[in-house]
Amino acid sequence: MKLFKYIFWILYRIWFYILVALPIIVLLPVLVISILKESWYPFFFKLARFWAHFILIGMGFNVKIEREQIPDASKSYMFIANHTSMADIMLMLVTVKNPFVFVGKKELAKIPLFGFFYKRTSILVDRNSPKSRQAVFLRAQRRLKQGMSICIFPEGGVPDETIILDEFKDGAFRMAINHHIPIVPITFADNKKRFSYTFFSGSPGLMRAKIHEFVSTEGLTVEDTKKVNEASRTLILNQLLIFKSKKATLGTE
Repeated sequence: MKLFKYIFWILYRIWFYILVALPIIVLLPVLVISILKESWYPFFFKLARFWAHFILIGMGFNVKIEREQIPDASKSYMFIANHTSMADIMLMLVTVKNPFVFVGKKELAKIPLFGFFYKRTSILVDRNSPKSRQAVFLRAQRRLKQGMSICIFPEGGVPDETIILDEFKDGAFRMAINHHIPIVPITFADNKKRFSYTFFSGSPGLMRAKIHEFVSTEGLTVEDTKKVNEASRTLILNQLLIFKSKKATLGTE
């Protein structure tokens, strides 16, 4: 029985990468055209959302999204969420309809095919370089002026799987305060179970996301960064614990 599980996990991982690559290959000419101008990004974003839906459906993930508040299509936001899975990017794209730009680590640009578009559509940061972190603020400012939103996973990486929620970096909150945009905390409940970074793991099933009430930054200054950071993290952590207790009560995965 254990052998069959390992065979399934190997095939499941291979299938994931096939699903990631297939739409990119099929839509390659359109995708390339869509990134030629920054002003065309909303169209690219629609293609990215189709790509994300395709992958999640193909992996057998049953996505359920709960929204306490709905983002206004005419406004910019700072979207944040816990980071536990290779599927986080896809679920974020499916959960949020407002065109946003990812701020992420530069290492993702090395992924074949996916990295080509990620590098040209996202804001990459070298966390070891103060100069790179400063450039992120300038690029984000330009994107916000174009009417885009920003998305950051504030844990700064994928934590050890024994950690429910790692400490948050201040960058996302400082940026939101500086640009006077609301913070939209989002909790991903099942991504670690569905498709974590552990190779021999994962399965089809329920994949829940919850958009919480927005955290306003109006009237705040950079001195309030830690307070907003802690409030947003507590909100997501409490929701993770609620999801966990519900699962234990129901006795389900």
